[in-house]
Amino acid sequence: MNEKKIILNYNQALDKSEKYCAYQERCQSEVRNKLYEWGMHSKEVESIIAELITNQFINEERFARAYANGKFRIKQWGRIKIKIELKKRKLSDYCINAALKDIPENEYLEMLKKLILKKAKLTKNTNTYVYKNKLAEFAISKGYENNLVWEVIEKMKD
Repeated sequence: MNEKKIILNYNQALDKSEKYCAYQERCQSEVRNKLYEWGMHSKEVESIIAELITNQFINEERFARAYANGKFRIKQWGRIKIKIELKKRKLSDYCINAALKDIPENEYLEMLKKLILKKAKLTKNTNTYVYKNKLAEFAISKGYENNLVWEVIEKMKD
């Protein structure tokens, strides 16, 4: 495949990045990467990022909340996985913690129970130890906390 860098002038890049941000919540690192993809230079990139922040096209806290909410409700991810993904996007601890606090504790536990019950129906339980381990591995791989996972599994009826 032939990959060409799109070379834009400052105003074209600003306009295109505004549309990029208006379409969906974005964080600075995503926009920065896209601008470099479009062939922009670092001074221009930082200037465009600053302008996007000033005009509220980029808001890290808003992005973190939307991301965490979406991944929890749609992909049924746990807090650990969400936190790791937000860290990869270079968000501050403040933004990450604010986003994670937005997930209601009762909904979080309900989602975990639903996930474990769904997996339990698909898992053959020949050996209780292996069966519970498979359930725990699955829930932990989705980013749920170890202690919560085992608490829910132990409360389940065999």
